[in-house]
Amino acid sequence: MRALVLHDIGELRVEDRPAPAPGEGEVLIRIVATGICGSDVHGYTGENGRRFPGQIMGHESVGRIAALGDGTEPFGLAVDQPVTFNPVVVPVEDAETYAGREQHNPRKYVIGVAPEHDASFAEYVIVPARNVVALADDMPIEFGALIEPIAVALHAVRRVRSEGDRRALVVGGGPIGQSVVLALKLEGIEQVYVSEVDPARRALCERLGAEVVDPAAESVTDRVMADGGLVDVALDAVGITPTLTDALNATVFGGRVCLVGMGSPEVAFPAFRVSTEERSIVGSFTYAAQDFVDAAAYVARGGAEIGELISREVAPEEADAAFAALAEGDGTPGKVLVRFDR
Repeated sequence: MRALVLHDIGELRVEDRPAPAPGEGEVLIRIVATGICGSDVHGYTGENGRRFPGQIMGHESVGRIAALGDGTEPFGLAVDQPVTFNPVVVPVEDAETYAGREQHNPRKYVIGVAPEHDASFAEYVIVPARNVVALADDMPIEFGALIEPIAVALHAVRRVRSEGDRRALVVGGGPIGQSVVLALKLEGIEQVYVSEVDPARRALCERLGAEVVDPAAESVTDRVMADGGLVDVALDAVGITPTLTDALNATVFGGRVCLVGMGSPEVAFPAFRVSTEERSIVGSFTYAAQDFVDAAAYVARGGAEIGELISREVAPEEADAAFAALAEGDGTPGKVLVRFDR
C-alpha cells in the first residue's frame, strides 16, 4: 500500500508498505481521504514534539471497510460500507468507567498521534471496531474527513455553552475556528463573531454565517460592544497570549472562555479579568465519544456549509509540498484533504 511517512522533520515521503490485516475485534479501512490537521503540520515542522520520523500520521479520515476481523459481528458493519473512525482509543476494560468522558482516560491513545500505531495517511488503516462510525451511502464521502475536527469544535462549545447564551466570539478563523462556528450554530447560538487577520478566512467564515472582525484593523472588544455588548462565551481557536486576552476582554462578567487552540505551550493572561470579574477559562482537547457521534450525524445531513470547509484536495505524491506550504502560511483558508482513492 502507499503510505505517507514522516521520513524526517520537514520531509514526507510516499513509501510502499505491506497492507495490514485486521485482528480480533479490528476493522481494516481502505482510506478515501485524510485531512491535514494543524497538529500534523506542527508535527511535520517539529514544533509540537508529538510526531516522530518514521511515523505514519493522520486522524481526520474517511474510507470504506476493506475487511472485518473476527468478533466484529456485534457492531453491524459490512465490507465496502463508508465509515469514519474516532481516533481516541480507550482500553476495553476502561470503557464503562470512562463512558461520556473517554478523553480523560490516562491510558487512551490517539490514532495519528501515538507513533507505535500506523495511522491514516495511508491507503489502509487498522481501527478497533468499537471506534468505527458508519456513514450514509448518499453523503459526499469526502465530508467524512471533516467529522473529526467538527467533533473537536462541538466538544469545545459544549464545555462552555450554558442555557440562555445567545452571542459568542471565536478567536481564529482557521479550520478549527470554522468548525467552531458551525458547532455554535448547531448548539443554538444566534450571533457568532469571528476574529481573524486573514481576509480569505474571514470571507469563508462569513459564508458560514458569522460576523467577522479584523483584529489588525479594529478592537475586537469595541466591535462586539458596539453591536450589542460583550459576548456570553468566547472560544480561542489559536491559543497564544494575544488571542486569549481578546477572548477574555470580549466576554461578559462571569463569562466563559474555552481554550481549544494550542498555538503555544505557555500563555499569559490578565489575571484580574478572571478573578475580579469572575470569568472562567476552561480547556478542551479532543471529545467524548458522543460528541463524535453527534458530529457525524450533523455532517451526514450534508448541508452546503459542510463543503465550504474544504479548500482543496491533493494526491499523496503532492502531500509533502502541501504540508510545506501550509507550514509557511500559504493562505489556504480551509481544510486540505489528501486523497488516496485516485
